[in-house]
Amino acid sequence: MKSTVETLEPTKVRLTVEIPVEELKSEMDKAYKSIANQVSIPGFRKGHVPARIIDQRFGRAAVIEQVVNEVLPGQYSAAVSEHELRPMSQPDVEVTEIPSTSGELTGQVVFTAEVDVVPSFELPEYGKDTVIEVDSVEVTDEDVQAELDALRGRFASLKPIKRQAKTGDFTTIDLVATINGEEVDSVSDVSYEIGSGTMLDGQDTALRKTHAGDVVTFTSTLKGGEHEGEEAEVTITVKSVKERELPEADDDFAQMVSEFDTIDELMEDLKKQAAQTKTSQQALQARDRLVDELLSHTEILLPESVIELELNHRLGADASAKEKKEARAAIEKEYRTEILAEELAKKNEVQVGQQELFDYAIQMSQNYGMDINRLFSDPQQISAVVADLGRAKALIEVLREVTVKDTEGNPVDLSEFLGLEDEAAAEEAAAETVAEVEKAGEELADEK
Repeated sequence: MKSTVETLEPTKVRLTVEIPVEELKSEMDKAYKSIANQVSIPGFRKGHVPARIIDQRFGRAAVIEQVVNEVLPGQYSAAVSEHELRPMSQPDVEVTEIPSTSGELTGQVVFTAEVDVVPSFELPEYGKDTVIEVDSVEVTDEDVQAELDALRGRFASLKPIKRQAKTGDFTTIDLVATINGEEVDSVSDVSYEIGSGTMLDGQDTALRKTHAGDVVTFTSTLKGGEHEGEEAEVTITVKSVKERELPEADDDFAQMVSEFDTIDELMEDLKKQAAQTKTSQQALQARDRLVDELLSHTEILLPESVIELELNHRLGADASAKEKKEARAAIEKEYRTEILAEELAKKNEVQVGQQELFDYAIQMSQNYGMDINRLFSDPQQISAVVADLGRAKALIEVLREVTVKDTEGNPVDLSEFLGLEDEAAAEEAAAETVAEVEKAGEELADEK
């Protein structure tokens, strides 16, 4: 195979791939055999029809077409790897030449593929002189009270009310969405907390000041299903309204929810939990601000067509100019962060171990009810997860190499969140390669 690349635009290239017919012999033989097993021709046993007879009856072009369809994806991927391209969309492929369709088999397959790409870029320098500033960890009385209120909320009871509904109340509702008078979606007996914003835009406003038995109607953009992004008229029937009644925070409560005998002991433990939460948030902030710092010194060009496609996918047609601007900024930041992390992973030769993938799968299973066997039975999904973990590990590697300080200038120790630091331990943790991970996935799929 021979391939060349031509830059059409800063973020678009055209690959030209040439495959001599000699390199297609095994695929041609497979195609002839496949066709011979499918057709019945008088005078020949099924599966034993000579290639020349297939050419006479069906035309060699049909065989070549089957071969091209079979080899093109792999040859395209090989050319992408050879030229170290980073595609951002599906290629626009055109087959411009095929081998001879009669007589002696000669010639070649030639195809072009135009694709949006991210051009190569230079990673910024970083090291101990790179300082990442994060917020100081200071636990306030409000933080501890928030922990206590969250704990009380887990043991709260719901009490029916007669007053108007307000933010924080729990409703049981039936919901029907219609477009042009035709019902497109509906749910019944759904519990919904007013103010949570977990369903439709405008729903919280519609439910405030209602009572059990009320029916309210509003217009909103659907967020899922085949009509996602379309504007619908939504009718909600309020079946009940309840308020959350929190238990008294006293010694009895402390004994019921913890191993402590008094509320004072529980409050002291909640203070430690609040500190731990803030420390975790500090680590996430360090990661995010590291990304911001690196991106501020990196020029990563993105294809405009890719941004527009994602923008249209996320926003409805009636989105305001402000919403579009904010969404565009978020999309560009997401893409640049992912591309930056990929380049860092490549630079640092980051590998993902089999145990890391298993741990991630277990976590996803617990958090989202995902079937682990389903994850490992899909090679593409495994590759995507490995890539995600690789990007995350790359940022951790960089965090180890920079200096993190709080707003008061104090060094911040993130070792608890960065994992193993010495090289030997890190190599042992990543000893299982991505290939072994995929092999384990195939074994699980076979067992399934």
